[in-house]
Amino acid sequence: MKPQQRGALIESQRFIRDFPPSRRYLIGVSGGRDSIALLHLLVDLGYNKLVVCHLNHQLRGRESRRDARFVEKIAQDLQLDSEIGSTDVGALAKQSKLSIETAARFARFAFFVEAARRRRCSRIFLAHHADDLVETALLNLFRGASPGGMAAMRKVSVHRIGKTKLTILRPLLGVWRSEINSYIGEHHLEFREDATNAVLHSSRNKIRHRILPDIENQFGRDVRKTIWRAAQIWSEEEAVLDSLVSTETVSAAHLPVVALRKMPVALQRRTILRWLRMRNVADVSFDIVENVRSLIEPGTKAAKVNLPRDQHVRRRAGKIFVE
Repeated sequence: MKPQQRGALIESQRFIRDFPPSRRYLIGVSGGRDSIALLHLLVDLGYNKLVVCHLNHQLRGRESRRDARFVEKIAQDLQLDSEIGSTDVGALAKQSKLSIETAARFARFAFFVEAARRRRCSRIFLAHHADDLVETALLNLFRGASPGGMAAMRKVSVHRIGKTKLTILRPLLGVWRSEINSYIGEHHLEFREDATNAVLHSSRNKIRHRILPDIENQFGRDVRKTIWRAAQIWSEEEAVLDSLVSTETVSAAHLPVVALRKMPVALQRRTILRWLRMRNVADVSFDIVENVRSLIEPGTKAAKVNLPRDQHVRRRAGKIFVE
């Protein structure tokens, strides 16, 4: 392993050390090289109370079942507890009219939250790495996301579903796929290869195997690190903007029109976005936020904005509310 590769892993270990190994943590393990490397690293650092979590997406038939058995056996060999679940992601995607990627992400998160409830454990390690961050930033950019969406992967992020709070820890966000491959080879670790990672029908795989290589070929240099740095800057600036949003305002049943008008546009958008998410509004896009923001403009005649799933935002008596 090259010195710079060791440096990235040492930096991830410094982050991990902020979380005492004596506590219980969940860890998402697909069986692929990334999650196997993270599992090995954590065990090597003395984390012996991990709960290995694996969801069978039922997308590859027998191979998916083999993945689940592989992960379950690894947990047993390491004398770790495990949570093995199964969800028909294909059926979920069809029923919810979502892409397979999005449905799989929702299914995994729901599974992790349920495991957190059962195990009374509020923190989970995930093996997203630097290449994942770059691909996600580009994917969200092409979908029209704000800088917040392009900085969606953070080393520490907190999510609340009902009464359950789940803190996601991503210690490998500064580690590149090539460094993980070197770590896997150096420690002779076994893992499961997902053949669908090489298929170009998914948006992420198109970015990974075609779009990024084409960009680098055109510019004649590695652009991944540049995109990674930009995503880090966005993430840090997003944290500052989030800190300026009033928790009391976004928690209230109504948004006050006059108070919103006095805010800078960036804070108006952030407040509306946070407020809609607190109301469990799904798929909050830039257009939805802007349509809601138009309700606060002086002299506007509009008093209603349509939301997904037959919901609406209305303005009445100087207040904005969801119905």
